[in-house]
Amino acid sequence: MRPFAYARPGSAAEAVAAIAAAGPGARFLAGGTTLYDLMKLDVMQPTTVVDVRGLPGLTGIATDRPEGLRFGALATMTDVAADPVVAQDYPALAESLLLAASRNLRNMASVGGNLLQRTRCSYFRGDADYACNKRQPGSGCSAIQGIDRGLAVLGTSDACVANYPGDWATALAAFDAEIETESPRGARTIAIHDLHVAPGDTPEVETTLEPDELIVAIVVPPLAFGRASTYHKIRDRESYAFALASAAVALDLEGGAVREARIALGGVATRPWRARDAERLLVGQPLTAATARRAGEAAFAGARPGRYNGLKVELGIRTVADALRIAQERGSR
Repeated sequence: MRPFAYARPGSAAEAVAAIAAAGPGARFLAGGTTLYDLMKLDVMQPTTVVDVRGLPGLTGIATDRPEGLRFGALATMTDVAADPVVAQDYPALAESLLLAASRNLRNMASVGGNLLQRTRCSYFRGDADYACNKRQPGSGCSAIQGIDRGLAVLGTSDACVANYPGDWATALAAFDAEIETESPRGARTIAIHDLHVAPGDTPEVETTLEPDELIVAIVVPPLAFGRASTYHKIRDRESYAFALASAAVALDLEGGAVREARIALGGVATRPWRARDAERLLVGQPLTAATARRAGEAAFAGARPGRYNGLKVELGIRTVADALRIAQERGSR
């Protein structure tokens, strides 16, 4: 690990001022479960670490607001998942947190920082001799024509096929969440769908956040059919493993037919992926095994598998179909 300066401000305003003053090499530290790891691997080399743990007002969980749920960015994954309103009325959100990482990591990791975790692509996190446009722009991508079993089949480019690894952001995408931030320029709100960006020709740019911009809260609009939701995650191990494919699904059903569907995909794309074509296909249709399968196929219609990850297409289709049936069952209770 390389030497770095350290600052521990007393407020969000002081934090964004400190990181702006420190310059482009500065990074925020929240739970540290991603940053420390990448620093030890020498993938990230911050010149200054601005520690935002303990900032006042950023750990609250509010579930009784008419405008929806509000989570302070420093609330832990454990605390949000354990909230009784989240668990009962928005099970997909709770499940996306409970199925992530280990208990120890969930106790440390913040829900704001979790949105910014970086890919698990072994070429990004591995030896510096591997070409990686995320780590060193313009160097190439060893994952293309490489060992890509766990990588993306949706949203890829000729410069990068690394997948986004997070569960929480995928579930938030199905619920149209918004992200509140602060920076020296003031506050702004970013739709979850606009937070992460596909790699295109600039894989090193992963979000629309400015370097001196701090996530302070996550807001989830109220959803009347939130109870009819699930986060369905398929992985190599039962626990402490990243998704090969996942689906966050919520369903509004009337008389057995779908009035509205929300479908977001994880583990298979370069960013949290909303499957809007699949959602539209379901509207007005009875949800049967056949229509659930067709929705899964629509979700992966644009897939571009590589050498070894073609399995993700069929796996993803089945994951969507199974998630739809789970949400249907919950909606009928």
